Amino acid sequence: MTETVAPPWTEFVRLDDGALLAQCETDRFRASGPGGQKRNKTDSAVRLRHRPSGLAAEAVESRSQHENRARALRRLRMTLALRLRAPLDLDAYAPPEELAAAVRGGRNITMGRRDARYPATVAALFDVLEARGWRLSDAAGDLGLTTAAVARFLVGDEHVLRAANARRGALGYQPLRRE
Repeated sequence: MTETVAPPWTEFVRLDDGALLAQCETDRFRASGPGGQKRNKTDSAVRLRHRPSGLAAEAVESRSQHENRARALRRLRMTLALRLRAPLDLDAYAPPEELAAAVRGGRNITMGRRDARYPATVAALFDVLEARGWRLSDAAGDLGLTTAAVARFLVGDEHVLRAANARRGALGYQPLRRE
């Protein structure tokens, strides 16, 4: 039996919302919890299942199905960035434009979480880290950054930190911590 490998993030994370949504199965359902009669009687919660990768994301916070679909799509894009990897040839490596734009003078990776390029930036950084066996200093050297700059970026977002620590833990490294 052969194992199927999901395509790399580069095929999905950069798609516009309509194209990414077209690759998904959409489930609408009733969310439980507070919100009154409207929430309990309408199918406002949304779950997106990305067919090519098998990954899923959902949103249930809003009473608006439209808002929940937009949230689920953002979450799916981030899940794709955190879970799918693109193989790298480090001898000929040049950072993709999203990551290159976020690197400022070797001091920091400056990219806000609301920036549309954020998932691609995270994915590109994870690719370098994966290629370097999750050794921060080696990955930082490839990017022209300090180890501290890479660590600051990773701990700046709880979802990114959790994914990074899961991978580091699987390799026997100590978890990164917020200070």
